[in-house]
Amino acid sequence: MTDRPPLRVIDSGVLEGRLNIATGQAIIEAHRAGHVSDTLRFLRFPPTALVGRHQALAQEIDLDYCRANNVGVVRRITGGGAIYLDPGQLGWELAVSRRRLGGALEHVARTICEAAARGISALGVEARYRPRNDIEVDGRKISGTGGFFDGDTLFYQGTVLVDMDPGAMVSALRVPRSKLKRHDLDSAEHRIVTLRELLGESTPPLETIQAALLDAFCEGFGLAPLHDTLRSVERQEADALLEEEIGTEEFVAGIEEPPAARGDLAGVCHGPGGAIRVYLRLEGPAQNRLRGILITGDFFITPPRLIYDLESRLRGVYLDDLEATVRAFFEHAQAQALSVSPDDFIAAIDDALEAK
Repeated sequence: MTDRPPLRVIDSGVLEGRLNIATGQAIIEAHRAGHVSDTLRFLRFPPTALVGRHQALAQEIDLDYCRANNVGVVRRITGGGAIYLDPGQLGWELAVSRRRLGGALEHVARTICEAAARGISALGVEARYRPRNDIEVDGRKISGTGGFFDGDTLFYQGTVLVDMDPGAMVSALRVPRSKLKRHDLDSAEHRIVTLRELLGESTPPLETIQAALLDAFCEGFGLAPLHDTLRSVERQEADALLEEEIGTEEFVAGIEEPPAARGDLAGVCHGPGGAIRVYLRLEGPAQNRLRGILITGDFFITPPRLIYDLESRLRGVYLDDLEATVRAFFEHAQAQALSVSPDDFIAAIDDALEAK
């Protein structure tokens, strides 16, 4: 017997990509409403290319390849970069009380990633957390993670690369050359490593991998496992989200590669927390006022909708007031991000304005 609070454990198997994302959002809403306890879900995808919450779709995913090869296209509810998943990769996601782990998102990410690294290491490899959100073995990525706060609910998700076709991954995603150069690599295939490559025939079955992660999370967070299934309220909410939002083309393609009509000026800021790209259109006789701004990138920020609020806040602002407006917005919003700051957003805007 234990007096530790429960960690509800669900294995939803292989689900269609957009339904998988909708199910994660449904769990968040059930947790926020107090219908379910802290939850760990294991999940897998058919061949699927997933774009980050704030990324421009066609800039990150080869849509022609995906259509021709029956690869699903999905937009995540978390930030970060585009990823490719298939049934050989194990996904995990946590919906837990924000108070349980405490601290800013960067602190929470470290706590969760270090626990996940301990779980992966228990399988016979030496996994280490690498800020901002990767878990690596000998400098090669075996797990990517990301998350955000939604009220009192922390939602955090990650993967374990068990086995995969790296050629399909490279074909489905448009991996920036700058990202490869940053890691001194000639190919995205060399940036990642799978348990199959490391352990060969000794690669454990999925059940063993899940058990190792579960033990690490329970030990790290002071929780006790409670195996369960999705509740009817979660299934119903997932179906509604799939039909009305997450499964729609409007949601998936809502941030598209910006045409000239959407942004006369383009700027970027590359930092340890990811790339921030901005597209600006100016107005007024002196072209000294912001008519509109589109912000994209592979950064993490919570809550995710904050970026759309920032875009709205900056419309109509005079250029001389942009820096002060951005700083005031973030101070009032009390946003949390992984290794990005108001300075990075300002730098991306300044980069765009240099071409004015």
